[in-house]
Parts: sequence; C-alpha cells; structure tokens
Amino acid sequence: MLHRVFVLAVFALFAATLTAGEQSIPGIGKVGKAVKLHGGFDFTEGPAADAKGNVYFSDIPKERIHKVDLDGKLSVFTEKSNHANGLMFNSKGELVACEMDGQIVAYNVATKEKRVVIGKYNGNRFNAPNDLVVDKHDGVYFTDPVFRAPKPLPQDKLAVYYVDVMGKAMRLIDNLPNPNGVILSVDEKTLYVIPTGQAEMMAYPVEAPGKIGKGKVFCTLKGPEGKKAGGGDGLTIDSKGNLYITSGLGLQVFDPAGKFLGIISLPEQPANVTFGGADFKTLYVTARTTLYTVRMEVTGHLFALKK
Repeated sequence: MLHRVFVLAVFALFAATLTAGEQSIPGIGKVGKAVKLHGGFDFTEGPAADAKGNVYFSDIPKERIHKVDLDGKLSVFTEKSNHANGLMFNSKGELVACEMDGQIVAYNVATKEKRVVIGKYNGNRFNAPNDLVVDKHDGVYFTDPVFRAPKPLPQDKLAVYYVDVMGKAMRLIDNLPNPNGVILSVDEKTLYVIPTGQAEMMAYPVEAPGKIGKGKVFCTLKGPEGKKAGGGDGLTIDSKGNLYITSGLGLQVFDPAGKFLGIISLPEQPANVTFGGADFKTLYVTARTTLYTVRMEVTGHLFALKK
C-alpha cells in the first residue's frame, strides 16, 4: 500500500509539473527548466547571436547593449545605445540595431564604431524602430510601431519597412496595430510580422527582396483562460521552421504550417528570444528584468551571418 501511495504521489507531482508548463514538445524541447542567467536589468530586449553563439541583448531604459559570452560572462558592449531594441548580425559581422530614438544603425563589433543604415523616410525620422531581420542580401526588414515614439508621430503610419544594402527604404505594410516582432522563414520566402494589439499573427509571401504579396493570418495566439490574446512581441525560428513567439503566456510555439505545438513557460513574461550558445541549441530569452536560458533539442536557424 505504501509503495502504491508513493507511486501515486510521484505521478501527481509529475502531472503537476507538466501542468506548470515543464513539458517538452516532441522533437523540439525544452530540455529541463528555464535558468536565470543574469538579472537586475530595467527592461531586456532584442537578443541576437553572433557566428560563435555569443549573445548580445538590449537594456532599453539604461541605453545599454550587453554581451554574454559562451561561458555565460556578462559585459557591456555599449553604454549609449539610443534606446536600442531589436538586434541582429549581418553577413559582414556587423551588429545591426533598431534605435528607438528613430533610426537603424550597424556596429563594427571590433571597434564599436557605428554607421547609420537608414535614418529618415520621406524626410522625417522613424517613429521608434522596434525589431528587425536581416536577409541573405543584407537587406533589413524592420518594424516601426508607436512604443517610445514622440508625439505627434514623425511618420504618419505604424509600419513595416525594408531597407536594401544601398540604403533605399520602402514602406511595405501600414495596416497593422503596432507591428512588433518580425522574422523570415528559413527559405526567406515568407515574412512573419507579429502585431501587438491583435491575436492574429501575420505572414506575407516574399516575391523579391523588399517586395511582398498579400498577407494572411499565420496563426492565432492563445490568451489567458476566457480572454483573447493581446498579441505578441518578439520571436525566433529554429532550423525546422518552427516559430517561437513571445506572449503573456510564455513562448508559444507553432510549426511552419501555423499549427500550435505548445508553450514554453518562463518565470517572467518574455519580450524576445533567440537561439545561441556554441551549438545554437539554447534559447536566450529576454524577460523584463532578466535574461533566461532554456536548453532545446532543436537547433536555431542562422540568417545572414553563417557559422
């Protein structure tokens, strides 16, 4: 009887753990619990990995970009980031950043010198560039919502833009409530845009660099019980094409067809996420005051910057 009681107790504990969100998604992970790597930040965002797997991320209010090396050591990359948010590396090894103060810049990582990729559209600064993805041509798709933007808005629309390698910018989407996260599919034939303000996440066919077709709903985020989701924030993609979208419930995972696969829970609400580490099998999650890591079975996808 005692043995049976013990087995039932273990099963109940296991079930409770699964209910708490510790279950692994088959073929994807997670492998173990989320680990608090570093804390004490004001608001973390925009994680991006270099070719070796070192991860850079923003602390927006403190105007800092931090680096975490492969041993987990934290350092400050720059002290004056102009409220940098989303980050990603291009094929030259430059760290491209969305400055919420109104422009897109690229850092020479070795010298920390930066150049302006694009600073104005139709003669005005951008509202508050938020997130970006760099394609194989070193063109940059980026979102420009209202968060941290001055009033009146410098741009008349909340939009998604593309700037090519020559610095020419094109407005692609201007009919979403606060376009926030953005990423490309593994084959770069689909552009995913994550709005804040609606539960429906959008996908657009990429017909050519900076040219997209009509959008459609890719998936609908899950909301708290009895409530509709208020939208997503940042996201990343693995080598199989699965998307990891940050939300109030954690990282919501969808396959390339938009099928819901599960939720990876975190101790704090995540803002953004990327794959990094030496084998690119670790999720680095920026979640309010903390940077968390989650080990995965699957490998993250690399864009312009290859190993």
